[in-house]
Amino acid sequence: MTEPVLMIPGLMCDARAFLHQVNALGADRLVTMALPLQGTKVEDMAKTFLEQAPPRFSLVGLGLGGDIALDMARRAPDRISRMVLISTDPLAEPQAVMMAREGRMIAARAGRLMDALADEIPDAALADSPLRARVRRKLEEMWKGLGVDVFLRQSKAMQRRPDHQRTLRQTNVPCLILAGEQDTLVPVRRQEFMAGMLPFARMQIIPGAGHLPTMEAPDAVNAALLDFLAGPMVLKLPPLVLE
Repeated sequence: MTEPVLMIPGLMCDARAFLHQVNALGADRLVTMALPLQGTKVEDMAKTFLEQAPPRFSLVGLGLGGDIALDMARRAPDRISRMVLISTDPLAEPQAVMMAREGRMIAARAGRLMDALADEIPDAALADSPLRARVRRKLEEMWKGLGVDVFLRQSKAMQRRPDHQRTLRQTNVPCLILAGEQDTLVPVRRQEFMAGMLPFARMQIIPGAGHLPTMEAPDAVNAALLDFLAGPMVLKLPPLVLE
């Protein structure tokens, strides 16, 4: 049995966001899920997850989960052997985005959660592919299951998330950055910026995927994860487009 993997899904996602990856990795390693359902600060979530995590582990974060992963790396770099950041924005939320998020929170409190989330992750954030409708249905199932209170807590965490530029520069953990080619929420250029700041990182661009490549292009993501987790120390490499 190889080193365990801890996965943290993104905003209003549960373990189903990583279903394909759990199936791919679970044959020969322990895969656990940390769901950011409690707390309203990335830092508090990171602290809680570290208290519950194995002594040493690989870490995979998606969106909000990636921000939490970065804070975990800041707090306990010696416990993390490798880190994968998917659709992750390492910067603090700009004021204009913060205000737009506040509007979605108001809508959710008024009983319009599904409308708020349709604005949060619009169709344009997902790749224009045959899988888009299926991914949208799975998203809506997760949204209904998690509910308004989780949305409000996670939205506050996104609004208050720290700027991780210093953390990036000081993180000597081997990192893999996975970016959906058609992600309009965290564009490829933003994720290239993050990869450029990390001392030991490579970036892979996933064709046919938008903001949720784990669901939109699971085979490509699985191949990238398996290769990275089994491979040696990662050195800086130029962006790679998976065929």
